[in-house]
This record gives sequence, structure tokens and C-alpha cells, in this order.
Amino acid sequence: MRRSPKGGGPARSLPELMAMSVDEALAACVDIPAVARRLKTLSGLGLGYLALGEDTPSLSGGEAQRLKLAAEMGRCQQDAVYVFDEPTVGLHPLDVETLLGVFRSLTAAGATVIVVEHDLDVVRSADYAVDMGPGGGLEGGRIIYQGPPEGLCACPESQTGRYLGRWIEARPAGSASVSENRQGCKGL
Repeated sequence: MRRSPKGGGPARSLPELMAMSVDEALAACVDIPAVARRLKTLSGLGLGYLALGEDTPSLSGGEAQRLKLAAEMGRCQQDAVYVFDEPTVGLHPLDVETLLGVFRSLTAAGATVIVVEHDLDVVRSADYAVDMGPGGGLEGGRIIYQGPPEGLCACPESQTGRYLGRWIEARPAGSASVSENRQGCKGL
């Protein structure tokens, strides 16, 4: 069985569609609103490169979290709480920016987003940071900082704050900002 797009174009079988990436399938199914809406959600989450028929065990942890998030995106976000555990693992920096945009969309829709993360783009773009430490394992386990990320840079016990301060200093002037509402760490 083959499906021909309403506006013309090549007919596609289901196996052919399943072998396509999300972005390719979106172009092939743009005339089917329900399918196009779901594919746009996946693409908007930075998953446009995935093959529709890809086995889920082959996905990275971050990809799997974003796939689960795609299932939630059409639902009411008011008062929803989302917890992400290192969703940037394996992501290209441009995909991290896409993910940050998704987080902003969720919070704008009334959701609370909690992210356990070491990626400095994510830390810097947070509204509120909680740093555990001062070290890892037996040397950690207590809250050494809580507040806006700018203050984290000034916390002498925070290893994350030290790295965040250096990372901000090393960013060239005019480089793409991960968050328009953040000024970075002053005085470092």
C-alpha cells in the first residue's frame, strides 16, 4: 500500500516512511495535520535527525527523555512538574540551545522544570540553582549554594561556580547567549 500526498509528490509506503528521519517524514506528511503536528513537536525538540523506525534502546538518555517529553507536549502544562536528569548528555551545543528553548516554553506555559545537570549553558540559563557539594561522593551531599546562577560564581565552596565563572569569562564577546535574561557572573 502506498500513500500519495494531496499536493502531489512521490507515493510512499509505510516502510519507506519509517526509514525516513523525522524531518524527512514531516516534509512527506505535511498535508496530514495530526501527523505533521506530532512530527513538528519531535523536530522542535531537536530530534529531527532520528529515523521514525529507530529502536528506542539505541537512543541516548537525553534522546529518550526528549521523546517522552514529546508525548507530554500536547497536554496542559499548567502546574505540571518535569524532572530531567542530565538531558544534554550526547547533545551538540545547538541541540542544547533547542532544549533550553523547550524548557522556556514549558515554564511560559505554567510548568515547573527541574533539571539535574552539569552543562554550563543549562546552569547559566536557570532561574534558580542548587549546588550540592563541596565535592562528589562522600565529600558531597550538602547544599552549598542556592539562588540565582550569578551568585553561584561567587560561592567559594562551589566547584561548579568556579567552572561557570571561567566559562563565562572565556566566551568571546558577541557569542550566542544561551539566555537573553542572564547577565553572567559580575566581577570575575
